[in-house]
Amino acid sequence: AIKKPVTDRTGIILDIFAQRARTREARTQVELARLQYILPRLTGMWSHFTRQRGGVGMRGEGETQLEMDRRMTKARIADLRRELEEIRKQAETRRKGRVDAFKVSLVGYTNAGKSTLMNALTEAGVLAENRLFATLDATMRTLELPSGEQVLLTDTVGFIRKLPTNLVASFRSTLDEILDANLILHVVDVSHRAYEDHIHATNQVLAELGASDKPMVMVFNKIDMMEAAGTRTRLRELFPDDAVVIAAKTGEGLDDLLRVVQRHFEAERRTVQLKLSPSQQKAVALLHQRARVISTDYDEDGNTLLKVLITAKDLGQVAAEAGHALEPIG
Repeated sequence: AIKKPVTDRTGIILDIFAQRARTREARTQVELARLQYILPRLTGMWSHFTRQRGGVGMRGEGETQLEMDRRMTKARIADLRRELEEIRKQAETRRKGRVDAFKVSLVGYTNAGKSTLMNALTEAGVLAENRLFATLDATMRTLELPSGEQVLLTDTVGFIRKLPTNLVASFRSTLDEILDANLILHVVDVSHRAYEDHIHATNQVLAELGASDKPMVMVFNKIDMMEAAGTRTRLRELFPDDAVVIAAKTGEGLDDLLRVVQRHFEAERRTVQLKLSPSQQKAVALLHQRARVISTDYDEDGNTLLKVLITAKDLGQVAAEAGHALEPIG
């Protein structure tokens, strides 16, 4: 009647995703989601041709075209799934190579300012615009903590209320970066009137992914756009555990955020004092790579005395290099 295409909420979201997709993985994910969305709706597209020119024992043009479209769509879906499986395997291989790194993931409702925060913390140069789903691909950069140590920071696709199931499934390889994280930074656009609903929607998606039990820090962004006095105090009262108030665009509060990340980073480590003989210098070198060396000393026998901050896993690897179990001293 209006001579315009008619679509629903899911169709609009898929259209937006299609416009934002840049990489091969993102384009593959979006195309798969679109075809899975279209497949059950093909019948209506050809209903106006159904039974045309059809006689006894014959099928109309609409039914013939519908069957062809279904076959082609199912074949393309199968191809895309195989392609995504290969992409997932490659991503899994990359993740295994980062197994020893401390990983931090940025999550949040779309347009919460995750990419702006990523750029502010790491100078990543990620596209950051005031629009929905500006970023679809997971971007990973090195983040330096106040102690000088480095962690991996990942920016992920933004969430939305009632995110279509097909999109969650198609973007699984991207969202798996969240499952691999040691710490989640839940970024919230606190200037939005519905920010509490956004928090709830993001938590729901995290629960669907199986990531709701991950250590999480609430990061309330865009505080520079808030005019009401006492907003910071109210937020800290509502979310007292590790809540950080920032303005990624101006840099306000970023030092506080880094200190919180540093605290979580160090919580997985313990301080130990070790003695290594002159023949175990490879283990000493490994300690400098895997641990934070607090102090170094030597005794009269030429042994190296180290005080380090290290995880149990890394300590085990150093012990394997040393050739025996390392017992803390002092």
